[in-house]
Amino acid sequence: MEAKAIRTTRYLNKSEIKEHLKNVEFIIMAAPSPEQFKESPIHFTIFLNTSDNLPKDIQDAILDKFLDENGIQNPIEMMSQIMPVGFSEGSHETLMPLLLIKKEDMVNIPSVPLFVFDFLADSENFYEAKEKSLTGWSYSYSD
Repeated sequence: MEAKAIRTTRYLNKSEIKEHLKNVEFIIMAAPSPEQFKESPIHFTIFLNTSDNLPKDIQDAILDKFLDENGIQNPIEMMSQIMPVGFSEGSHETLMPLLLIKKEDMVNIPSVPLFVFDFLADSENFYEAKEKSLTGWSYSYSD
């Protein structure tokens, strides 16, 4: 199967995002890191479906659980905070989460605040990002 470029046909509006996030616990996204980070070749973003500002000990426990469960090692360049997140529809099977960093994106793309962990690391479980330079994401749902 040939990898296709990620194309966005439209962004969800705020009410569509809220509806989409019903029963979502978290989303984990993996993408290739910038070239200079050879020891941490994968850029991870974990989107928690909460806008609560989590205490540091809770953040640490959640992150440790993710690292453990996904075989993620050597996390660096860690950012953990509430950030605006949009969602796009397009050529991909599931809606793609978008961490909005640029001011122009924050103004132009509808979003909701979510608690996000964003960091570089390594894992054998995400070889598509590491070996094939592909970006992917996976949703985890509550019952």
